[in-house]
Amino acid sequence: MNWNVAHKVAAMEAVKAHRDLAIDRGGYVDVYSALLRAGLVAMARPIPRLFGMYAAPQDNGPAVLLNASLDIVTQRHTAAHELGHHRAGHGTSVDEELDRPRTWGDGSWRDEEKVAEAFAAWFLMPLPAIQSALAQIGVNRPLVPEHAYRIGRILGTSYAGTVNHLHRLRMLSQVQKTEWLRVKPASIKANLAGSTVPGKAHVYLVDTGAHGTTLRVDTGDLVVLGNTGARFETLPPALQGTEGADGQASLSNAWTSGIAEVTDMFTGSASATAHFPGTTELLEFTLERQAPRTGIQSLWPA
Repeated sequence: MNWNVAHKVAAMEAVKAHRDLAIDRGGYVDVYSALLRAGLVAMARPIPRLFGMYAAPQDNGPAVLLNASLDIVTQRHTAAHELGHHRAGHGTSVDEELDRPRTWGDGSWRDEEKVAEAFAAWFLMPLPAIQSALAQIGVNRPLVPEHAYRIGRILGTSYAGTVNHLHRLRMLSQVQKTEWLRVKPASIKANLAGSTVPGKAHVYLVDTGAHGTTLRVDTGDLVVLGNTGARFETLPPALQGTEGADGQASLSNAWTSGIAEVTDMFTGSASATAHFPGTTELLEFTLERQAPRTGIQSLWPA
């Protein structure tokens, strides 16, 4: 089976899964709730060199085991991948730690893995969700690599995975896809934040299109106001500004810099507001903590 066939099969199955599991195709897909609705027992624990595994019904399943050591974006993708195995009626599968984007097309993927991998993309990034994300950014089509990165932040997907899927949706040419995949996410993040962003932290650019939306963030992520002169009006106390001239980070720094960092004290969800020049109404948005899952699903936060 080639990748084109795998994507055709997976795209149809993803639409059925969205319908069967009552998933809103117009935005961020809660893959963990989808596992629960699909009747899958889900657990997460550190499992070196593995993304995760799917246990079929004939092997005391259906169940999913995820690597708790993965970042939230990779763990979400893995959860969707394992759901793909379940929806396609595959047998038990152990998913090794491959460099997924690098190995696409090199012959190392079994047919079942191709279908599950393609399913993950279509399940997490349905066309209506991509269109909604583009509208939030303020464009009809992705024009620069930054747009792919921002779509990934809105939908909870990786930069490389988003670029590949945009090409699959014919929103990017083959040349654009190749060029954009050469761009390092670290450089995009640094450009958005105005300085180097440490580690795996993400940058969430907030502009007028973010009104009424939810930013799903984790410890170390940065919330950046995208307009010169914009300022935060209210922020949860568990956020802090980046380091000031005194070398200290505090919430007060966020008011002047327009950049707030999520600390490990932030849990659950909270509202925030910002003022943008030329507008009279405050922009309102919600921050929601999304950390990698661990333990048994019944103990995971919503």
